[in-house]
Amino acid sequence: MSGIRPTGYLHLGNYFGAMKNYVKLQEEYTCFFMVADLHALTTHPDTRELKENVHRVIAENIACGINPDKAALYCQSHVRETSELYLYLNMLAYLGELEKTTTFKDKARLQPDNINAGLLTYPVLQTADIILHRASWVPVGKDQEQHLEMARNFVKRFNHRYGEVFPEPMAYNFGEQLVKVPSLDGLGKMSKSENQMATIYLADDDELIRKKVMKAKTDAGPTEPNTPKPDYIENIFQLMNLVSKAETIQAFEKSYLDCTIRYGDMKKQLAEDMVEFVAPIRMKAASIQQDKTYLKKTMDIGAEKARDSATKTMQLVRAAMGLDY
Repeated sequence: MSGIRPTGYLHLGNYFGAMKNYVKLQEEYTCFFMVADLHALTTHPDTRELKENVHRVIAENIACGINPDKAALYCQSHVRETSELYLYLNMLAYLGELEKTTTFKDKARLQPDNINAGLLTYPVLQTADIILHRASWVPVGKDQEQHLEMARNFVKRFNHRYGEVFPEPMAYNFGEQLVKVPSLDGLGKMSKSENQMATIYLADDDELIRKKVMKAKTDAGPTEPNTPKPDYIENIFQLMNLVSKAETIQAFEKSYLDCTIRYGDMKKQLAEDMVEFVAPIRMKAASIQQDKTYLKKTMDIGAEKARDSATKTMQLVRAAMGLDY
């Protein structure tokens, strides 16, 4: 099980950090992939654009390879049992641990006038999303590892107090390291909201992708053979590893080591490889987003699958808690 908030355009970090694994997982497991509209309310209380944003994320999920016939692709608020389990889990969450959550501190800093209870208990709702389907595996990016650790703690507390109901959810990345896609400015990872010119979005047009990549930070190049790469240069190679051919990467690695690399040429190549990767996803997502009948049908089918799973889980929860009277 995994989910993503409809609070901005999806980007390469979303794709390589999670969606690429979604596509693999749906072939091997029973999968639940969610658009987290309730989570969005913690930072985006204005709901006027929420419906269109949800539709866009659903469309982008399908364009990236999610098959609604294989996986449950649904909207969080369409599964009412989520809110019930969220309430029960809040009784097992402590103020001190919630206040220490990195994402809470970061978001509280960004929105000091809107530090709401939902923002504080975000990891609790996220846990409810996951364990509502008694999920064992969660394909997420590296930035969600702390939330998963908290989810396991809440599961342990519930099972200890009420009996074994839930498995402990683990990050799943097919045995590989969790992927963290760097931003083009060399300052952290790609983001849906921070520094949009340093992030490649799945909806970006070809010229915008080229413009963003060409602005990526570089320097005059190495002056001695086998010089270690600065972080911002390593980032460019890391991005190239995601979308470029192996022989292309090898050629630039060789030219870096022997001090003949031309960063302008490297960025032009990276830009074209980015364009080739993103364009088919962008065009397919745009086509799907215009088909409102198909989108509604897809969400209805996904919600039915998710509610069926959630209903069975909540019967177990109420029985374990003694709330089945």
